[in-house]
Parts: sequence; structure tokens; C-alpha cells
Amino acid sequence: MHIRIALPHLLRSTATAAVLTLLTAATTTVTQAAPTASEHAAEGTVFVDASSVPADQLRGMDHLVPYTEYARSHGSNVPARRTADVPAPDDPQDLHQECAKHAAQAKATTGWIKSRFESCQKRPFDLVLRDIRGTTTLGRLKFDQWVLGFAYDGSRRVDYVASIENIIVQPIPTEDATKWRLGQHFRHSVDVSSSDPNPQVTAPQTEERDELLGVWDSQPHWNLTYTSPDKGPLFDQGNQQRVASTVSMDLSASSPNAAPFTGGSTVYNSNVRYDYAGKVAGKFKGTVFTQARVELPMSQKDPAVNESALHIYDALNHPERTFPSWPGKSVPGGKEPLHRLIDKDKQEANRNRSIKECGKVWGDWKGTKLQCDEYPFASTKEGSTKGDDRFSVRLIDGADNETGGRRLDQMYTLNRILDGDAFYMKITN
Repeated sequence: MHIRIALPHLLRSTATAAVLTLLTAATTTVTQAAPTASEHAAEGTVFVDASSVPADQLRGMDHLVPYTEYARSHGSNVPARRTADVPAPDDPQDLHQECAKHAAQAKATTGWIKSRFESCQKRPFDLVLRDIRGTTTLGRLKFDQWVLGFAYDGSRRVDYVASIENIIVQPIPTEDATKWRLGQHFRHSVDVSSSDPNPQVTAPQTEERDELLGVWDSQPHWNLTYTSPDKGPLFDQGNQQRVASTVSMDLSASSPNAAPFTGGSTVYNSNVRYDYAGKVAGKFKGTVFTQARVELPMSQKDPAVNESALHIYDALNHPERTFPSWPGKSVPGGKEPLHRLIDKDKQEANRNRSIKECGKVWGDWKGTKLQCDEYPFASTKEGSTKGDDRFSVRLIDGADNETGGRRLDQMYTLNRILDGDAFYMKITN
């Protein structure tokens, strides 16, 4: 049974009225009769996604200016930007630039997952401040939300650098944007069913930040670090201390006269796994972003593995050219993932079955420099003994075969691929 336990998180608070949770683009605005002045004062205002507002009600709301410029024009003191406070878990500047180049993926809830150790979200928001009945537009607010994620090979820790950047505004004359607020509210949970016994995550002291726009504009970045305690090396006892965790974030927007609104949440979502798996994972302990797509690349133009690459290419794209041969044959690893197999006895059984299949087709090749290459690999759960005959064998140069095997092992350890973890093949020419 799949059980998720939410760990405690800090209570939200604001210096103004209740924080309003951001409406998602799917929110529907219901237009009612125009309110009277007294009704408007009583019921307040709310931020909604601009995509939910009819185009005719956004006319004139396309002249936004940078928040700093707006604040100065309204007599507010604008503090200098505190760039020295920007944290640097690895090299966030490089990841920041790369993320901007992957805009389509980066704006998703999971963001752009560069690798098992780096991820990021750059999500643009376009909000409109309206009266609670949705008939009068009082202002517009645009900004970029950023979350840079850093997991570590060698440490049971994950860092997030969160920020609100590029704030631009356009309130009507009677509305004061210097009193508008934005909040980033992180929370975390543990998936007990996918973890080893007694899974724990230690949260940062502060998981939430709710500030006036001016504070975000001058100090956009802040840090969050999540860790999982370990009890030393227990992997030889069968305990890899795996902890499957999810870090999520809600975004809020508010103004002083705002009426509370509940809707829209989880604008960011990050799945993390901590482990202390030992030598099978390379460095004995570490943390990874589990939603990363791990690929083993091989090129048909690489003389060190060109025969291995051609064999795998044929298995994935022309299985009719491979053995064993049967009508409608397909082989996983391209669209369907492969999964690592740690059990040495099962790996040996895969090799023996594959060698036997090679003998049926090519006879005795002893005394040559050839070896029986098998795909999917013996170290995968899709190996030749799985029972579905969705595998291929071929005699190839022995040095080529051994080099391919070493690269597979490197991929396992460089990405902390544990037993049952998925990966794909990427064959190029």
C-alpha cells in the first residue's frame, strides 16, 4: 500500500491580511453584477492568473514597469540589491543560465531536470489584482519564480536556491504596489512505501518566506537545505537507508485589503531519494533527483564501442535482424526503460543463457577474439532469463564488448543507479 506521511512544517504568517494562494491558469473567473463601493470595501480584492481574465478587461494593463522604477516614482526608498547574499551550493550562476535556455521544460511543475544532481525551475507568472467579484481590474504583476536544486553524490543532502526575480508592476493610481506581497511556501513529505525502515528527513528551520515586493526586489534569493540522518554503513545488512521524499512549494500573492482565497498549489514539485547503498552506488552515500532521465550514450562512430552500438541500435530499431528471431519481436531500452539488476547469481544466469543462444547461431567461437554480446545487459532485470525472449545476442570484437561493459558500470556509479532504478540507451551515429 502506498502511504505518504506529511512532515510538520512552519505555520504561514503575513504582516497583512491572509495570504492568497495563486490561482492556476485553469481557474475560472465567474463574472457577476458590478459591486457597490461598500460591497467592494467589504469583500476586498484577489490576485488571479491573467489568463483567466477576459482580454477586454486587460486593456491598458500592458504598460508595466520594473518594480524599482515604480517604487522610486512613489517616494519609496529602494535598498541596493544584495548580490553578495546569493548562495552557491555548486555553481548556481551556470545552472541559472542553462535553465533559461530550457524555458519550455523549466516552466513545468517539476522544472528542467538536468541530471540526477541538478534541477531548476524558471516559471513566469502574470497576475491581475481584481475586486473579489471579478469585474474590476486594479493592477497587474509579473515576475519569474526560480528554484535551483542541487543533490549530492557523497552526501545525504539536497539544497534549493529559491528566488523571485524580474518583478514588474502596473497598479491603478489608487492602488499601492509597494504594499503587495509574494510568498514561497515549501513543504516536504516522505513516501514510506518506497523507503527503507524508519525513513526521516530533517527540514530547514524556515520553509517559508512571505515578503513585500520591495524586499524580494532587493534580496531575491534564499536557501533551503534538507538532509536525512544516517546510521553508518548498514548496506551489508540489507539496509541501504533509502528515503524517498518530495519537496513541494506553494506560491501566494496578497495585498492589504485582500480577501482570503484558497486555490492553486504545488507550483513546484521535486522528488528526491537519499541512500547509503555502499560500493554498488560508487560513493557510499548520496542524494539524487529521481525524475531525471538517465541515459547510456554510445556512438556507432566511436571505434571503441562501434560494434556494441550497432548491435544495440539494431535491437532497438531493427529487431528482425537480431537473434533469437521471432515475429513481432521488440527489445526494451529506447522507449521502455531498462532496470539495474544487482544480484550476481541472476546476472550469471543471464550470461549463461545468452552464451547458449550465441552457440545455437554461430557455433563454437573459441580461439577467436570474438565475444558473445548480449542486450539487454546481464546486469538488468530485462536480461535474457526474464522469460519473454525480448533480448538479442551477437558475436562482436571482445575488446569492444569489454569497453561497453566498463562504460555501463561507470554510468551506474556516476548516477547512483541502485537495484531496480531505470535508465535508457541513447545510440547515435
